[in-house]
Amino acid sequence: MTIWSAEIKELEKLYEFLKGQFPDLEKELERLIKADDENMILLYSRRCLEVIITDLCECELKRPRGTEPLKGIIDKLHKEGKVPSHITTSMDHLNSLSTFGTHPKDFDPEQVKPVLNNLTIIIKWYLNYKRLGKDINPKPSDGISQEVQSTEGLKKNIQIPKKRLIGLLNTIIVLCAIVVALLYFSKIIGGSKQTKEIEKCIAVLPFLNYSGDPTQEFMCEGLTDEIINHLFKIKSFDKVVPLSSVLTYKGTNKRHRQIADELKVNYILEGSYKKIDDQVKVIAHLIEPKNDRTLWLHEYDTLYKEIIAIQADIALKIADHLKAFLSGFEKLNIQKIPTTNQEAYNKLQQAKIYFYVGPQSSHLPGQFLGECKNLALKAVELDPNYADAYAWAGLFSLWTGGFSGDKEISVAAMDALPIIEKALELDQNNSLAHYVMANINEWSQWDYIKAEKEYLKVFELAPNQSEHYSTIGEFFLKMNQLDKAIFFLQKAFESELINPTTVFLRTLILSGNKIEAVSTIGEYLKSQLKPDYPRVGECFIWMEEYDSARFYLETALKYDVPAMSVPRFQACLAFVYSKTNNHDQGQIIINQLIKNSKITSARSPDFFIGWYYSRIGEVDSAFYWLEKACISRSPEMPWLKVDPAFKYLNNDYRYWDLYNRTGHKAYDDYRASLKE
Repeated sequence: MTIWSAEIKELEKLYEFLKGQFPDLEKELERLIKADDENMILLYSRRCLEVIITDLCECELKRPRGTEPLKGIIDKLHKEGKVPSHITTSMDHLNSLSTFGTHPKDFDPEQVKPVLNNLTIIIKWYLNYKRLGKDINPKPSDGISQEVQSTEGLKKNIQIPKKRLIGLLNTIIVLCAIVVALLYFSKIIGGSKQTKEIEKCIAVLPFLNYSGDPTQEFMCEGLTDEIINHLFKIKSFDKVVPLSSVLTYKGTNKRHRQIADELKVNYILEGSYKKIDDQVKVIAHLIEPKNDRTLWLHEYDTLYKEIIAIQADIALKIADHLKAFLSGFEKLNIQKIPTTNQEAYNKLQQAKIYFYVGPQSSHLPGQFLGECKNLALKAVELDPNYADAYAWAGLFSLWTGGFSGDKEISVAAMDALPIIEKALELDQNNSLAHYVMANINEWSQWDYIKAEKEYLKVFELAPNQSEHYSTIGEFFLKMNQLDKAIFFLQKAFESELINPTTVFLRTLILSGNKIEAVSTIGEYLKSQLKPDYPRVGECFIWMEEYDSARFYLETALKYDVPAMSVPRFQACLAFVYSKTNNHDQGQIIINQLIKNSKITSARSPDFFIGWYYSRIGEVDSAFYWLEKACISRSPEMPWLKVDPAFKYLNNDYRYWDLYNRTGHKAYDDYRASLKE
């Protein structure tokens, strides 16, 4: 039980009371009461305060909040007597303390309790304010005087016989009961049965190129991507479909409603792009697919160099039209101009779109990522202050040492680190740079404390960038924080960015939900003509269903699935052969892996050989290869904490030595210190 459990329970009561009445506040409060991490709690507490302050600014100060800091509005509300002093004091305290959520070393977890207490006080007052009208702080003498005059008037002017009065009161009570019942069953009131506002789920389809120049295709897709990236930054959107998903609809003849149904969105933005010389014409229109009607249309006819500003303006107009809550910070982050160098901007768009579209079949992953990196670095050469270009160059560099890369992770991370540090030096609010820094700390540095802070920063800066959910969820799974893992992986699963054969099923299994895991994978297999056979096989290993695992892994071999050539799935196949009375065939595969490991540690052959030997109970061999994986800084070592493969090792001092050296003990101590 956390030290702030009682405070959360109070907020849960308020949440049940306000459900369906104040959608923006409800959304943030729901996220708050589901969070169990102190950083997230402070973040969502501040979000709740922002919703309330923004509404008060419009209702009491008669103006939109704009980009004004919360502190300034709180002071104004207090100075003009719009909010009682004790409430503005709570607002001040909450505002001050909640800012420490992104700097975990600078606050004591005990400080979460006063934040929650102050938030409870503020919300109770706010609900009262919304129901009782705006005379929220009347002068006591005036109020008493008015009440006395009203009572005296009634005594003098209204003489109602006692029996008649009782009858009248009974009639009023009956009428009130009837009205309440009618309202309840018509869903005007009734808690969770209320009709809620339409969710803000949106897809931005690839803009059409009307330039007559095929080389401008990358600019069309770049324009689409940048609008999506801006929408990612808006917390109050429920879902923003990433570019990788909408690119499949390029040139489609499908109707808006069908696309919306497939992507599970309520709104679609589409448009066209036309460049002639140094002029550009962009037309964007927002569509409600269920009625196939245009909600908003705008035409931009300006200089080509203004294309960057157009993207931000479109995102802000979408937010405004859909009445999305937009904090001052979010607005500033969207309006920020990343570069004024048009050629640099073009180079980065080429790198990104080349990455999204994918390499030609003749390209090796490392060569392909290297080409993307070179394009991003050319953008850096053209504009040395272009933080986005540094961030993408760092991503491409690091991923050459990832799952499908051809470089050792220690080398790739060493190449990427200075590039990402430069990106963050130029822009502390660059979500991609924080994401890559989190990857570096998790995969190579094994500094899980820093990795966690960076991942949470990513979620704060780009809360709707669903492409990151799976990686963040997998990190928390490796750290055995199953509640947080489920939170992020469920979001990724709902966004259809992961299939249930990845870490999502592992999380269900580790959290004791094996029946749900079996059901989920069964539904997945029924829905797919050609499922992801290697990962399906791997999941059956985790469920200890070895005959099924062998079937799907051998099916992947039959269809020549490229993933079967990597050490991870070769080790899986070797293990299921061992478990299904074909030990010799399994050892042949492992011997080949051992031979390949002498050439390179890329893709972690040492780790997966150790994983195999641990699975079959050959403890000494397992430790030999895991030690080699530790020396080569395999990015798979974080799995040491939770992978059931290592259950045969954790009674051995060598396991705990590896556990300490790969950063797990330091992280455990950190988590424990937060709960003290």
